[in-house]
Amino acid sequence: MSSAPAPSFDGIGIANLPNQRHKIVAKHGAHFTMMVVGESGLGKTTLVNTLFTTELSPARNYSRRHHKQLDKLTEVEIIKAELEEKQFKVKLTVIDTPGFGDYVNNRDSWSPIVDFIDDQHEAYMRQEQQPQRNEKIDLRVHACLYFIRPTGHTLKPLDIEIMKRLGTRVNLIPVVAKADTLTQNDLFLFKQRVREVIAAQGIRIYQPPVENDDESAAEHARMLTDAIPFSIIGSTEDVQTPDGRLVKGREYLWGVAEVENENHCDFRKLRSLLIRTHMLDLISTTEELHYENYRQQQMETRKFGEPKVKKVDNPKFKEEEESLRKRFTEQVKAEEARFRQWEQHLIAERDRLNKDLEMAHSAIKSLEAELDNLQAGYGGRGSARR
Repeated sequence: MSSAPAPSFDGIGIANLPNQRHKIVAKHGAHFTMMVVGESGLGKTTLVNTLFTTELSPARNYSRRHHKQLDKLTEVEIIKAELEEKQFKVKLTVIDTPGFGDYVNNRDSWSPIVDFIDDQHEAYMRQEQQPQRNEKIDLRVHACLYFIRPTGHTLKPLDIEIMKRLGTRVNLIPVVAKADTLTQNDLFLFKQRVREVIAAQGIRIYQPPVENDDESAAEHARMLTDAIPFSIIGSTEDVQTPDGRLVKGREYLWGVAEVENENHCDFRKLRSLLIRTHMLDLISTTEELHYENYRQQQMETRKFGEPKVKKVDNPKFKEEEESLRKRFTEQVKAEEARFRQWEQHLIAERDRLNKDLEMAHSAIKSLEAELDNLQAGYGGRGSARR
C-alpha cells in the first residue's frame, strides 16, 4: 500500500503570510466607529441606515421639537450593531450628535463633540498603561462625516470653526446633504466653493492614499479625492423608475432621484470610501496618526500614569455660570439696597429718639429750675415770718 504524496510548496512559504493574516482577520472580525455631525434635518440617520442597508437608528420626529425648550448643549448618542456579510462580522459603532447647530447662539456647541473624541483617545491610552490589556474598550472614531447644508453659497462660520477642530483629531469627510435639492450646475459650483474655502482656511480632511504600484487603485483614489465633498441622497425606500426599475431613491414630480446612480449623487463613492476600499486605511490612520499625535502631546506634558488635567474653564457651562453669577450679583445688590434702607430708617429713628430725649431732658431741666425757684420762694417766706 503506497502512501499519499506530500504536498509540494514553491519557495519557503513567506508568500503565504497574507493568507494567514486573512484567516486571523476573518476569525476576529473588525471594529469600525463612525461619527456623524451636522444640523438636525440633514438626513444623518437616513444616510447611516442607507449605507448599511439596515435600520440602525429609527428616524426622529422633528414636528414637536419646538414645543419644548431643548438643552443648549450638544448631546452624544452611541449606537452599536453587529453586521455580517459572507460570514465576516463587523462590530459597527455610530456616534450621533443631536442638538449641534440648532440654536441661534451656537457658541461652543462643538465642545462636547471635540471632548468626546479626545476622551476616547485618553481612555484607550489609559487602558494601554494597565497590566491587563486583553479586553480593551475602543471607541476611537475612525471616520467623521460632517454634513453641510445645501445652501448653494458656501460654508458657514460654524462649519469652518468645527471642521478646523475636527480635522486635527479625526479623519474628516465632508458631505453635502440632500443633494437632490440643488440642480447639477448649482451642486457643481457649491462643491467647488466648499473646496476653495477648505483650502483657504487650512482645514484638514481625509485624503485617500494614492498607490502608485496599482494603477487602477490609484485612479480610484484620485476619483474619490476629486468628488470631495461627496454629494449624497439618503433614502431607505424602494421606488420605481419610469423604465420599470426598482431602486432606492426619492420620487418627485419630475422623476426619481436615485441613491446609487452616480449621475445623481456620490453615494456609491462615499460607500466605497467608507466600507469597500478604504475602511482599513481609516482605521490604521486613526491609530497611527491621530491617536499617536494625541499620545505624543500628552506624554510631553504629563508624567506616566498622571491623570489628565481638567479644564478650569469649561465652555459647556459658561452660560450657566454667567447667569448664576449675574443672579447672585443682583441678589447681593437687592440685599445691599434693603440694608441701606434699613440703615436710613434706623438713623431717622435714632434722630427722632434723640430729639425726644433732648426735649424730655429740656423739660426736666425746666422742671428742676421751676422746683428750685419754688424752693427758694418757700425759704424766703420762712425767714420773713421769724
